[in-house]
Amino acid sequence: MKKKQSKNLQSVLLGSFIPIILIIAWEGLSRVGFFPTYQLPAPTTILITIKEMAQEGTLWDHIGITTYRVLMGFLIGTVAAVLLGSLVGFYKNAERLFDPMIQAFRSIPSLAWVPLFILWMGIGEPSKITMIAVGVFFPVYLNVVSGILGVDRKLIEVGKIYDLNIFQLIRRIILPGALPSFLVGLRSGLGLGWMFVVAAELMGASEGLGYLLVLGQNTLSPEIIIASIILFAIIGKFFDWILKVIEKQALHWQDNLMKS
Repeated sequence: MKKKQSKNLQSVLLGSFIPIILIIAWEGLSRVGFFPTYQLPAPTTILITIKEMAQEGTLWDHIGITTYRVLMGFLIGTVAAVLLGSLVGFYKNAERLFDPMIQAFRSIPSLAWVPLFILWMGIGEPSKITMIAVGVFFPVYLNVVSGILGVDRKLIEVGKIYDLNIFQLIRRIILPGALPSFLVGLRSGLGLGWMFVVAAELMGASEGLGYLLVLGQNTLSPEIIIASIILFAIIGKFFDWILKVIEKQALHWQDNLMKS
Protein backbone atom coordinates (compact mmCIF):
# COMPACT_ATOMS: atom_id res chain seq x y z
CA MET A 1 0.00 0.00 0.00
CA LYS A 2 2.80 2.42 0.93
CA LYS A 3 4.64 1.57 -2.27
CA LYS A 4 1.50 2.27 -4.30
CA GLN A 5 0.89 5.61 -2.52
CA SER A 6 4.51 6.61 -3.07
CA LYS A 7 4.22 5.75 -6.75
CA ASN A 8 1.00 7.79 -7.08
CA LEU A 9 2.59 10.77 -5.31
CA GLN A 10 5.62 10.55 -7.58
CA SER A 11 3.35 10.48 -10.63
CA VAL A 12 1.43 13.58 -9.42
CA LEU A 13 4.63 15.49 -8.70
CA LEU A 14 6.15 14.58 -12.04
CA GLY A 15 2.99 15.57 -13.91
CA SER A 16 2.86 18.90 -12.05
CA PHE A 17 6.49 19.83 -12.70
CA ILE A 18 6.13 21.44 -16.15
CA PRO A 19 2.87 23.34 -15.33
CA ILE A 20 4.43 24.79 -12.17
CA ILE A 21 7.56 25.91 -14.05
CA LEU A 22 5.42 27.53 -16.77
CA ILE A 23 3.23 29.34 -14.21
CA ILE A 24 6.28 30.68 -12.34
CA ALA A 25 7.85 31.88 -15.59
CA TRP A 26 4.54 33.41 -16.69
CA GLU A 27 4.13 35.27 -13.39
CA GLY A 28 7.70 36.55 -13.47
CA LEU A 29 7.52 37.76 -17.07
CA SER A 30 4.18 39.45 -16.41
CA ARG A 31 5.54 41.32 -13.40
CA VAL A 32 8.47 42.74 -15.39
CA GLY A 33 6.09 43.84 -18.16
CA PHE A 34 7.15 41.34 -20.80
CA PHE A 35 3.50 40.41 -21.39
CA PRO A 36 1.03 43.34 -21.76
CA THR A 37 -1.68 43.04 -19.09
CA TYR A 38 -4.41 43.75 -21.65
CA GLN A 39 -3.33 40.63 -23.58
CA LEU A 40 -2.00 38.18 -20.99
CA PRO A 41 -2.67 38.99 -17.31
CA ALA A 42 -0.52 37.43 -14.62
CA PRO A 43 -1.64 34.14 -13.02
CA THR A 44 -2.28 35.93 -9.72
CA THR A 45 -4.70 38.30 -11.50
CA ILE A 46 -6.55 35.32 -12.98
CA LEU A 47 -6.73 33.62 -9.58
CA ILE A 48 -8.19 36.81 -8.09
CA THR A 49 -10.81 36.86 -10.87
CA ILE A 50 -11.76 33.24 -10.18
CA LYS A 51 -11.92 33.95 -6.42
CA GLU A 52 -14.16 36.97 -6.93
CA MET A 53 -16.58 35.03 -9.14
CA ALA A 54 -16.62 32.20 -6.58
CA GLN A 55 -17.40 34.63 -3.75
CA GLU A 56 -20.20 36.19 -5.80
CA GLY A 57 -21.63 32.71 -6.40
CA THR A 58 -21.81 33.10 -10.17
CA LEU A 59 -18.83 30.81 -10.79
CA TRP A 60 -20.58 27.72 -9.39
CA ASP A 61 -23.65 28.38 -11.54
CA HIS A 62 -21.48 28.58 -14.67
CA ILE A 63 -19.53 25.45 -13.77
CA GLY A 64 -22.67 23.56 -12.81
CA ILE A 65 -24.62 24.24 -16.01
CA THR A 66 -21.63 23.50 -18.25
CA THR A 67 -20.93 20.23 -16.42
CA TYR A 68 -24.61 19.28 -16.65
CA ARG A 69 -24.64 19.90 -20.40
CA VAL A 70 -21.47 17.89 -20.97
CA LEU A 71 -22.59 14.93 -18.87
CA MET A 72 -26.06 14.80 -20.42
CA GLY A 73 -24.62 15.02 -23.93
CA PHE A 74 -22.01 12.42 -23.01
CA LEU A 75 -24.66 10.02 -21.73
CA ILE A 76 -26.93 10.39 -24.77
CA GLY A 77 -24.05 10.21 -27.26
CA THR A 78 -22.53 7.17 -25.55
CA VAL A 79 -25.80 5.21 -25.43
CA ALA A 80 -26.48 5.91 -29.12
CA ALA A 81 -22.89 5.01 -30.06
CA VAL A 82 -22.92 1.75 -28.11
CA LEU A 83 -26.25 0.63 -29.60
CA LEU A 84 -25.38 1.48 -33.20
CA GLY A 85 -21.72 0.49 -32.86
CA SER A 86 -22.64 -2.92 -31.48
CA LEU A 87 -25.09 -3.47 -34.33
CA VAL A 88 -22.49 -2.50 -36.94
CA GLY A 89 -19.77 -4.51 -35.23
CA PHE A 90 -21.80 -7.72 -34.97
CA TYR A 91 -23.54 -7.70 -38.35
CA LYS A 92 -21.78 -7.22 -41.66
CA ASN A 93 -24.93 -6.05 -43.43
CA ALA A 94 -25.48 -3.41 -40.76
CA GLU A 95 -21.95 -2.14 -41.38
CA ARG A 96 -22.66 -1.85 -45.10
CA LEU A 97 -25.94 -0.09 -44.40
CA PHE A 98 -24.98 2.41 -41.70
CA ASP A 99 -21.22 2.91 -41.67
CA PRO A 100 -20.82 4.92 -44.95
CA MET A 101 -23.43 7.45 -43.82
CA ILE A 102 -21.92 7.73 -40.32
CA GLN A 103 -18.43 8.28 -41.75
CA ALA A 104 -19.83 11.03 -44.00
CA PHE A 105 -21.48 12.76 -41.02
CA ARG A 106 -18.23 12.45 -39.05
CA SER A 107 -16.50 14.66 -41.61
CA ILE A 108 -18.87 17.58 -40.98
CA PRO A 109 -17.22 20.35 -38.88
CA SER A 110 -18.78 20.82 -35.47
CA LEU A 111 -19.70 24.46 -36.01
CA ALA A 112 -21.64 23.50 -39.15
CA TRP A 113 -24.29 21.92 -36.92
CA VAL A 114 -24.87 25.10 -34.91
CA PRO A 115 -27.27 26.97 -37.25
CA LEU A 116 -29.17 23.78 -38.03
CA PHE A 117 -29.73 22.88 -34.38
CA ILE A 118 -30.79 26.45 -33.61
CA LEU A 119 -33.29 26.29 -36.47
CA TRP A 120 -34.67 22.92 -35.33
CA MET A 121 -34.61 23.28 -31.53
CA GLY A 122 -34.09 26.94 -30.75
CA ILE A 123 -31.40 28.21 -28.39
CA GLY A 124 -32.53 26.26 -25.32
CA GLU A 125 -30.94 23.29 -23.62
CA PRO A 126 -32.01 20.60 -26.17
CA SER A 127 -29.92 22.14 -28.96
CA LYS A 128 -26.85 22.47 -26.73
CA ILE A 129 -27.06 18.93 -25.35
CA THR A 130 -27.67 17.51 -28.83
CA MET A 131 -24.61 19.37 -30.10
CA ILE A 132 -22.45 17.78 -27.40
CA ALA A 133 -24.00 14.34 -27.97
CA VAL A 134 -23.01 14.55 -31.65
CA GLY A 135 -19.42 15.27 -30.66
CA VAL A 136 -19.33 12.37 -28.19
CA PHE A 137 -21.00 9.90 -30.54
CA PHE A 138 -18.34 9.50 -33.22
CA PRO A 139 -15.22 8.53 -31.18
CA VAL A 140 -17.25 6.16 -28.99
CA TYR A 141 -18.91 4.59 -32.05
CA LEU A 142 -15.59 4.09 -33.86
CA ASN A 143 -13.96 2.49 -30.84
CA VAL A 144 -16.93 0.21 -30.15
CA VAL A 145 -16.89 -1.04 -33.75
CA SER A 146 -13.10 -1.35 -33.76
CA GLY A 147 -13.12 -3.21 -30.45
CA ILE A 148 -15.73 -5.73 -31.59
CA LEU A 149 -14.08 -6.31 -34.98
CA GLY A 150 -10.69 -6.62 -33.29
CA VAL A 151 -11.68 -9.56 -31.09
CA ASP A 152 -9.56 -12.59 -31.97
CA ARG A 153 -11.74 -14.90 -34.05
CA LYS A 154 -9.82 -17.88 -32.69
CA LEU A 155 -11.22 -17.13 -29.24
CA ILE A 156 -14.73 -17.10 -30.67
CA GLU A 157 -14.10 -20.47 -32.33
CA VAL A 158 -12.86 -21.84 -29.01
CA GLY A 159 -16.07 -20.60 -27.37
CA LYS A 160 -18.11 -22.38 -30.01
CA ILE A 161 -16.15 -25.58 -29.40
CA TYR A 162 -17.22 -25.35 -25.75
CA ASP A 163 -20.86 -24.95 -26.89
CA LEU A 164 -21.27 -21.35 -25.77
CA ASN A 165 -24.43 -19.76 -27.16
CA ILE A 166 -24.44 -16.29 -28.72
CA PHE A 167 -25.17 -14.51 -25.43
CA GLN A 168 -22.42 -16.39 -23.62
CA LEU A 169 -19.99 -15.59 -26.45
CA ILE A 170 -20.83 -11.91 -26.16
CA ARG A 171 -20.57 -11.83 -22.36
CA ARG A 172 -17.47 -13.99 -21.92
CA ILE A 173 -15.40 -13.30 -25.03
CA ILE A 174 -16.55 -10.40 -27.20
CA LEU A 175 -17.30 -7.82 -24.50
CA PRO A 176 -14.07 -8.39 -22.52
CA GLY A 177 -12.11 -8.31 -25.78
CA ALA A 178 -13.74 -5.06 -26.91
CA LEU A 179 -13.63 -3.39 -23.47
CA PRO A 180 -10.17 -1.74 -23.80
CA SER A 181 -11.13 -0.06 -27.06
CA PHE A 182 -14.53 0.96 -25.67
CA LEU A 183 -12.96 2.63 -22.62
CA VAL A 184 -10.52 4.53 -24.84
CA GLY A 185 -13.53 5.68 -26.86
CA LEU A 186 -15.24 6.92 -23.69
CA ARG A 187 -12.25 9.06 -22.76
CA SER A 188 -11.96 10.42 -26.29
CA GLY A 189 -15.69 11.11 -26.41
CA LEU A 190 -15.66 12.91 -23.08
CA GLY A 191 -12.74 15.04 -24.23
CA LEU A 192 -14.63 16.02 -27.38
CA GLY A 193 -17.70 16.70 -25.26
CA TRP A 194 -15.78 19.43 -23.41
CA MET A 195 -14.68 20.85 -26.76
CA PHE A 196 -18.17 20.80 -28.23
CA VAL A 197 -19.71 22.48 -25.19
CA VAL A 198 -17.91 25.69 -26.15
CA ALA A 199 -19.55 25.66 -29.57
CA ALA A 200 -22.85 24.69 -27.92
CA GLU A 201 -22.70 27.59 -25.48
CA LEU A 202 -22.15 30.02 -28.34
CA MET A 203 -25.77 29.28 -29.29
CA GLY A 204 -27.33 32.09 -27.27
CA ALA A 205 -26.26 30.85 -23.81
CA SER A 206 -26.64 33.19 -20.85
CA GLU A 207 -24.58 31.09 -18.47
CA GLY A 208 -21.80 28.52 -18.60
CA LEU A 209 -18.04 28.62 -19.03
CA GLY A 210 -18.45 29.07 -22.77
CA TYR A 211 -20.63 32.11 -22.07
CA LEU A 212 -17.81 33.51 -19.90
CA LEU A 213 -15.47 33.25 -22.88
CA VAL A 214 -17.84 35.38 -24.97
CA LEU A 215 -18.38 37.77 -22.05
CA GLY A 216 -14.63 38.24 -21.66
CA GLN A 217 -14.26 38.90 -25.37
CA ASN A 218 -17.10 41.44 -25.47
CA THR A 219 -15.88 43.30 -22.36
CA LEU A 220 -12.18 43.15 -23.34
CA SER A 221 -11.40 41.17 -20.17
CA PRO A 222 -8.61 38.66 -20.94
CA GLU A 223 -8.54 37.56 -17.29
CA ILE A 224 -12.10 36.20 -17.64
CA ILE A 225 -11.24 34.44 -20.90
CA ILE A 226 -8.12 32.77 -19.49
CA ALA A 227 -9.90 31.93 -16.23
CA SER A 228 -12.58 30.12 -18.25
CA ILE A 229 -9.95 28.23 -20.26
CA ILE A 230 -8.15 27.17 -17.07
CA LEU A 231 -11.43 26.01 -15.51
CA PHE A 232 -12.21 24.00 -18.64
CA ALA A 233 -8.80 22.34 -18.34
CA ILE A 234 -9.15 21.55 -14.63
CA ILE A 235 -12.70 20.19 -14.79
CA GLY A 236 -12.02 18.25 -18.00
CA LYS A 237 -8.91 16.70 -16.47
CA PHE A 238 -10.87 15.76 -13.33
CA PHE A 239 -13.51 13.83 -15.28
CA ASP A 240 -10.85 12.23 -17.48
CA TRP A 241 -9.08 11.10 -14.30
CA ILE A 242 -12.31 9.48 -13.10
CA LEU A 243 -12.60 7.55 -16.37
CA LYS A 244 -8.93 6.61 -16.16
CA VAL A 245 -9.46 5.14 -12.69
CA ILE A 246 -12.48 3.19 -13.97
CA GLU A 247 -10.41 1.99 -16.91
CA LYS A 248 -7.59 0.82 -14.66
CA GLN A 249 -10.01 -1.08 -12.42
CA ALA A 250 -11.91 -2.62 -15.33
CA LEU A 251 -8.70 -3.73 -17.08
CA HIS A 252 -6.78 -4.89 -14.01
CA TRP A 253 -6.43 -8.30 -15.64
CA GLN A 254 -4.27 -6.91 -18.46
CA ASP A 255 -0.55 -7.61 -18.34
CA ASN A 256 1.25 -4.78 -20.09
CA LEU A 257 4.46 -2.82 -19.96
CA MET A 258 3.03 0.13 -18.03
CA LYS A 259 2.23 -2.10 -15.03
CA SER A 260 5.75 -3.33 -14.63
